[in-house]
Amino acid sequence: MKSVKIRKVGSSNVLTVPHEIHPKYDTFDVFEGRDGAIIYLPKKSNPFTDPKYIAAHSGSELDEGFEVDADEFE
Repeated sequence: MKSVKIRKVGSSNVLTVPHEIHPKYDTFDVFEGRDGAIIYLPKKSNPFTDPKYIAAHSGSELDEGFEVDADEFE
């Protein structure tokens, strides 16, 4: 396990990713967890706001009588 220290860069706090770690993603959502833990999760697209996903699944029997405005979820 590697340890890193928070550095101040301008008005931001920065955590460096050690060179032994090779991230598969370049964008992450960041959350503050319990007891001050910092949690980084890969940013994934929301299929319910993705026009391609909506078009591919439009008209399925589950859509019957169900109207959703995708702009509500942004």
